[in-house]
Amino acid sequence: MFSGKPSFWQDRVKAGIIHLGLSLAVAALAALLVFGIWYPYPYREISGGRELFLLVVAVDVVLGPLVTLAIFNRWKVWTVLRRDLAVVALLQLSALAYGLWTVYVARPVHLVFEVDRFRAVHAIEVPLELIGKTSPNVNAMPITGPSLLSLRSPKDEKEKSDVLMAELEGLPMAARPEFWQPYPAGIPGVLKAARPLAGLKDRFAARAADIDRAAAATGRPVQALTYLPLVSRSLTWTVLLDAQTADVVGYLALDPF
Repeated sequence: MFSGKPSFWQDRVKAGIIHLGLSLAVAALAALLVFGIWYPYPYREISGGRELFLLVVAVDVVLGPLVTLAIFNRWKVWTVLRRDLAVVALLQLSALAYGLWTVYVARPVHLVFEVDRFRAVHAIEVPLELIGKTSPNVNAMPITGPSLLSLRSPKDEKEKSDVLMAELEGLPMAARPEFWQPYPAGIPGVLKAARPLAGLKDRFAARAADIDRAAAATGRPVQALTYLPLVSRSLTWTVLLDAQTADVVGYLALDPF
């Protein structure tokens, strides 16, 4: 059928490769947004950002060039070919936008000190009806990466009971905006709850080298560091803290419980 047009498939392959290159460039820009702002380390690991993004982008990057490969024909009338390619690009960008929106609404918004641990809180976990109760000095839903917060104590027995009932129903206190406060207000509690990192090495002797590497990355000796668990969705890691200031200085892929 195409014997008189020997370049037919060459043109299609070339168009598909060009489209693939453009798709990869757009995907790289999207990756900078997702991993540079919404899911910085360690959230790309503990919040599932990497897997979700790769799934969305892989489908988008592969399908677009394949459709171009299937429809491209330079013997078509130019207006028709231009329309076809524009439709493919529009559909591909729409799919990418929807995928990025999915990643955005699942993004981590806060790392919250909660009694004796840190908890990564994600936008989708925060009840919309409670956002209006956020303290004026706390950004409820930051879009430039997770912020560091602590929790105020319940004011009375009614609040304590409400917190307990909500937790039994699956809503942790860390996801309730009315209890959020700036991190410095909770530093005394952090210092009290944190444990010496040297003790973690004793408990997990087989991971001593990993612990030493994580400590070295902070620029502090093990003796100057403490730790607390970091709970996020289905994973538990370890937060490394400065023993004097309670500053978060590092993370370790180790469940300390």
